[in-house]
Amino acid sequence: MPLRAGLALTAALALTMVIALQSPLFAQGLKSEEAIDAIVGSEVKTEEVEPETASKRIIAAIGVTTQNAERVRKTFSLEELDIVLLPDLEKKGQDIAKAIAEHEKEITVLREAIEGSALFFHAVDSRSIQVRDVVALDYGEDGTVTIFVKGGVNGN
Repeated sequence: MPLRAGLALTAALALTMVIALQSPLFAQGLKSEEAIDAIVGSEVKTEEVEPETASKRIIAAIGVTTQNAERVRKTFSLEELDIVLLPDLEKKGQDIAKAIAEHEKEITVLREAIEGSALFFHAVDSRSIQVRDVVALDYGEDGTVTIFVKGGVNGN
């Protein structure tokens, strides 16, 4: 009998642990600011910019998308991450839209690299931005990374 009681107790403890680990009360969600800050390592800034004011920078970033996708895969910490929203990109950013169309395959690879990186994915996801809306990424000389996203605050 003592062996059976010990097995029953062990099984009960194991079941309790499984339930406790599955409970959201015991897990730190990836939506929490603490988790995002721990993953990203710094504050994620978001701003909205008219496409034509940043056109040259965005087109230059699109031109090196393949290299930036590779850098995303190798980046494990960031000094600063800025997300720049580009409202009305289709209407006001014809030059950018043309560059996006010309580099569609490379941009797809960049998006896949972002999805595969906990650092970048959770930074974007924390701002309720869909990875499919990312059009370019720029590594600045000062350690800042800027992600350019089509759409504005209201999704326009």
